[in-house]
Amino acid sequence: METINIQGPYNFDLVLDRLKMDPLHHVDLQKRAVKVPMMIKNEPIVAEVTAIGTTDHPAFEISGIEHSLKEQALDRLKELFKWHLPLDGIYNHFQQTDLKELFTAHYGTPLVLDFDPYSCLLKCIVHQQLNLKFAHTLTERFVKTFGFQQDGAWFYPQPEKLAQIKVEELRELQFSGRKAEYAIGVATAVMDGQLDFEKLKNMSDADIHDKLIKLRGVGPWTVQNFLMFGLGRPNLYPLADIGIQNALKKHYQLEAKPTYAEMEDYAKDWHPYLSYASLYLWRSIE
Repeated sequence: METINIQGPYNFDLVLDRLKMDPLHHVDLQKRAVKVPMMIKNEPIVAEVTAIGTTDHPAFEISGIEHSLKEQALDRLKELFKWHLPLDGIYNHFQQTDLKELFTAHYGTPLVLDFDPYSCLLKCIVHQQLNLKFAHTLTERFVKTFGFQQDGAWFYPQPEKLAQIKVEELRELQFSGRKAEYAIGVATAVMDGQLDFEKLKNMSDADIHDKLIKLRGVGPWTVQNFLMFGLGRPNLYPLADIGIQNALKKHYQLEAKPTYAEMEDYAKDWHPYLSYASLYLWRSIE
C-alpha cells in the first residue's frame, strides 16, 4: 500500500462521478475508489486508487502494485490523474473570465486522462457521430467481447488481437462497416510500427495531428479529443463538439448554438487552458 499526498484543490469525488459515466470503469463511489487498468511494459497491471483526503488536502492510497513494475505504475498513475499539476493557478486564471461560475461550481476538477492512449484513440473512433449513451454501450460490447478482465478491471483488446478480428465480427456488435475498418486499422498501424504511442508523447500537438490525421477514420475532432484525454494536452477546444456547443448555448443563454467564430471569440481569455474550459463546459451539462 502506497500513500500519496498532493497539493489542493483536487476533487476526487467529481473525478469518480465523471468516470462512473463509462460502464467499463470499476468505480466505488461509497469507498471513493476506482480500479485503474494499465499496460506497463506490455504487462497488464490493475491499481486501486482510493481517496482518503479532502478537496483542499487531497491524499490517496494505492494498492495492487506490489511488484517489480511498482515505480513505473506509480509514475503512470501520477500522469493519468495529473497529481503533479496544481490546479489553483488554473482556477485563479478562470476567476478573471466569464467561466468563473463554472470553475467555482466544479472547483478542483482535474483533467484526468483515459487509462491508456491506445484505448483512448479506439474509444474516440467508436464514439464518433454517436450519442453518448449508445457510444458507451457499443464500447462496452466491444471490450467485453474482445478484451479481457483482470482484478475487476477491463482492458481493451490489445493490438495483436484486434488486428486479427474481421469486420464482420464487429458488425455483429452494431459497428458500422467503416467504423469497424477504422478500429482494426488502428491496431494494424500499431502492429506495423506506424503508430507508436510512446513516441507521440514527445511530439508537438501539430506534429501529432499530422501523424494521426493520416489514419483512416481519424478527423480533427478525434485528434483533439485524443490530445486532451489520451495525452493530457492543456490547450484544446474542439469547436465541432456538440456537447461544448450545447454547453455554451446554455451558459450564455443563446437562442441557437454558437458559430465557430462566436466560440473562438468567447475563448479569447481562456488560453492557455482551453482543455480545462472544455472539460468544465462538458461538466456543466453532464
